[in-house]
Amino acid sequence: MHVEPIAPAPEQVQEQTSPLRPKTIAAALRVSDHTVYAEIKSGRLASYRVGQGRGTIRVSRAAFERYLADRGIPAADLAVAL
Repeated sequence: MHVEPIAPAPEQVQEQTSPLRPKTIAAALRVSDHTVYAEIKSGRLASYRVGQGRGTIRVSRAAFERYLADRGIPAADLAVAL
């Protein structure tokens, strides 16, 4: 029997590669939004702004993975699967 691998749906691919919102990170770490914004402001968690004016803050998945690794937080301990 020959089985062809099925590619993930476009929504799933985008979800796995799209940047994270601070609120999502806060839920995953089980901390308040304020704590995540403080980590961003201090420079410990790399982020960028999207849009004009104040815009919205986003964190790349690679930056979040580095943040977890730097602090020794295993991905298995996250409250939300990313």
